[in-house]
Amino acid sequence: MYLFAFFFGYHLIWHFTNKYKIQPMKREQLEAVMTWLIAGVLLGARFGYVFFYNFGYYINHISEIIMPFSFDGGFHFTGISGMSYHGGLIGSFLAASYAIKQQKLDYWKSVNTIFLVVPLVYTFGRLGNFINGELYGRVTESGIGMLFPLSPERPLVLRHPSQIYEMCFEGFILFGILYALWRIYPKLRNHVMSLYLIGYGTARFFIEFFREPDAHIGLNFLSMSRGQMLCSAMILSGVALWAWRKRVQ
Repeated sequence: MYLFAFFFGYHLIWHFTNKYKIQPMKREQLEAVMTWLIAGVLLGARFGYVFFYNFGYYINHISEIIMPFSFDGGFHFTGISGMSYHGGLIGSFLAASYAIKQQKLDYWKSVNTIFLVVPLVYTFGRLGNFINGELYGRVTESGIGMLFPLSPERPLVLRHPSQIYEMCFEGFILFGILYALWRIYPKLRNHVMSLYLIGYGTARFFIEFFREPDAHIGLNFLSMSRGQMLCSAMILSGVALWAWRKRVQ
């Protein structure tokens, strides 16, 4: 799914940049930015999971951060499991920021265009989670519930397909809102990153009530999941960025 997501994202950025004449851009420049962005997503998502979700384990198993092996009780192939959306967001932002500067592109025009297409690219990730039966929701008795073979209980019980909720609200619907604002209010094109942080953070915060918390973490401060805590930081960051951009413009 990552390959489809990155391929789709590349063509969306190229499409919007040219259709709306955002800035002059060569394909070589976009390819350079995408290369750094992809590296930032993968590394950021992995290290984000380590620091945000399982730091206590990985501080004692440092080699497993990047190696798909475990040495506990012998040598075992485990694969690399655990990727954090919030870590991927931070990593991709830092990597893309570096590449944009390196390619001498307009920084804010480039960043805001990238964040405009992120919701559609994001849908591939949640679709992959659904197909793999991972990151499922909490137990439910509603008719929308589904059985997920990877859930721990036996016999299986119905759970919310929270991956689909996220794909719809954090993906398609969020893109629809951002794109509508982009077209109707041209001045808001300078604030797409802020709007994305606020919009995604809000949608994810509420969907977390339907998503099963990580078993080894559970609920934290004020009975919030780790995802809700990170989304709260996202929302505050989006508001702060909006206020700062308004002041300096």
